[in-house]
Amino acid sequence: MVELYGNKLTKREVDARAGLLAQFAGVRLVTLADGVERGVRQLEFRTGGGLRFTVLIDRAFDIGECEYKGQAIGWQSPTGFRHPGLIDYEGEAGLAFTRAFSGLLVTCGLDHVCGPYEAPADNYNYPGRQTIKHSLHGRLTTIPAQLTGYGETWRGDECILWAEGVVRQSAMFAEDLHLHRRIEADLGGREIRITDRVVNHGFRPTPHMFFYHVNLGFPLLDEGARYLAPIEDVVFAAHAERYRAQGVGYRRMAAPSDDFVEQVWQHEAAADVAGETHVALVNDRLALGFEITTRKDQLPCLYQWQDFQSGHYALGIEPSTHHVLGEPFARERNEMIWLEHDEERRYDARLRVLDGARAIADAETRIAVAAKQPDEDYPEPSQRFRPLAGRGR
Repeated sequence: MVELYGNKLTKREVDARAGLLAQFAGVRLVTLADGVERGVRQLEFRTGGGLRFTVLIDRAFDIGECEYKGQAIGWQSPTGFRHPGLIDYEGEAGLAFTRAFSGLLVTCGLDHVCGPYEAPADNYNYPGRQTIKHSLHGRLTTIPAQLTGYGETWRGDECILWAEGVVRQSAMFAEDLHLHRRIEADLGGREIRITDRVVNHGFRPTPHMFFYHVNLGFPLLDEGARYLAPIEDVVFAAHAERYRAQGVGYRRMAAPSDDFVEQVWQHEAAADVAGETHVALVNDRLALGFEITTRKDQLPCLYQWQDFQSGHYALGIEPSTHHVLGEPFARERNEMIWLEHDEERRYDARLRVLDGARAIADAETRIAVAAKQPDEDYPEPSQRFRPLAGRGR
């Protein structure tokens, strides 16, 4: 049965209360029509349970807006949801990504993540291409998807809102990787489910890297909000030379500051008995939180990104296939993922709203059962990057 507005209803009872489900829920295709966003297609999901979010078809099927009962969950940068035709991927010495970086979910990959890097390309067996230049976090998010379906599907007395698309990151004499993505939410629900498959459509061995850049903003993100994660070890801090200078640790979020410089950690996060890793940001004042659940065997590494600079103000929760030092580090340690023809990797994620003190307490318990995070704001980074199994050529 479906839970809507305090009632548990059958399909027949839902149908009897509205001529169209769209009165309070559903998936609608719209096109943005102004400024740098002009021409960007998006799907608007409304669950009827207070959750509303948009899927940016022309931005790699990522998630743009996200709100719960009128309160923003997802972050938006000054760039807006820029049309991919306006983006010069290789511009600004590999930092052009930052002119299009916005939204709740920005997927990074498919053959590169982290900082700009010029990679060897001998695996593609083409003398005219000796190297490939990668910009920050890869090409994926600037590629439009092919929309293969969307709608509402009843299964007995339960209804699933869904959308599917394919994003093709392809070139002659280079990678030919396809991302097959399905996004679901339940009628009346507060959870987004993402199922991804990355397939090598080409016939040459191709490197693969991937991570979810889940970006949270105000009012969920605010001074005093808490980061919860099953941290066994704080592995790395990109800001180690100024670790305490800004007075902001990993546990408690700070207010915006004009002079703030971004902070990045990598944590070694534990999985629960089901093999899942749960991470959350909670705002006790609002009795509101947001939890990200992924599988440790799919995304073994966890980054935390804080950009509390005024006008940016974001927290990123980032489960990844690779360590935060990126592609050169992965190649040096023989930890790149290599996909042969028709070989694939699967990734599953759940993004859940935590509504109320009870839901927050349950999430806190769920996370602490896997591992108790450090009880200090500035734990010393260990620099222990655990080996990543099942990699290399």
